[in-house]
Amino acid sequence: MYEYSNLTIIIPTLNEAKNIKILISKLLQSYKGVHIIVSDDGSKDGTGDEVLYFKNRADVQLLDRSAEKVHGLTASVLDAALRVKTRDIIVMDADLQHPPEKVAALAEALENCNLAIGVRKEVKDWGIYRKVVSKSVSTFCNTVFALRGKKTSKDIMSGFFGIRTKFFQGIIKEHGSSYIGTGYKVLLETLKFVNRDEKVAEVPYTGFHDRMYGKSKAGTKQLMDIIRATLK
Repeated sequence: MYEYSNLTIIIPTLNEAKNIKILISKLLQSYKGVHIIVSDDGSKDGTGDEVLYFKNRADVQLLDRSAEKVHGLTASVLDAALRVKTRDIIVMDADLQHPPEKVAALAEALENCNLAIGVRKEVKDWGIYRKVVSKSVSTFCNTVFALRGKKTSKDIMSGFFGIRTKFFQGIIKEHGSSYIGTGYKVLLETLKFVNRDEKVAEVPYTGFHDRMYGKSKAGTKQLMDIIRATLK
C-alpha cells in the first residue's frame, strides 16, 4: 500500500477561492499523511485566505508568488517543486477538473517509474470547436516531439501528472531556464527533457469536465505559448 507521507501534491492557483478549500479538504480526507503546496500566483479573490483556513496543519503550505517577476502556471509549479522534500510529487489543477480519487492511481504508478501521466478518456461539457482545437494541438505537439526523438504521450496536454521529486528537480535545475514560465503546460515542457526510452505510466481517467467555479485561463496567448514551447 502506498504511503502518502511520501507524496506532495502541488496545486497552482490564480483566483480559485471558490474551489481550493473544497479540493484541499477532499485530498486531506482521502490521503492521510499527504503534503500539499498551494502555489498562488497573486490571486485577488481571497484564494490565499481560503488556504490559510488550514494554517494549523503542517502538511498544507501556501507559497505566495505575488511578488515574483515571472507569473504563470508553469513558473508556479516549478517554484513549488524545488521546495518539495517528499519522494514523489503530483501536480493537479485547483478547478476540480482533475478527480481527487485518481491521485491514488498516479501515486501507485510512481512505485515503478519516474513519471505517471493522467490521461483523459472522456471530456464532458466541451463544444465541438474546443474538442477539435484540443485534438489538433495535441496531434501537432506529439508529431513535433516524435520527429525530434522526444517523449510523447496520449495526453501530452495533461495538467494532471505524478513525478519522482529528484527526477523533476534534476530536470528543473538543468533546464529550468528553457521553460516558458508564463505558460501553463508544465508536462509538455518537461517531456522535452525526458529520454525517449524512459518508462512512463499512463493512468486513464474519466469525468473531465468544465470547471465548477471561476473562469478558465485558457486563451489565445496560452495556445501560442504551447506552440512556442513545442518548437523551442
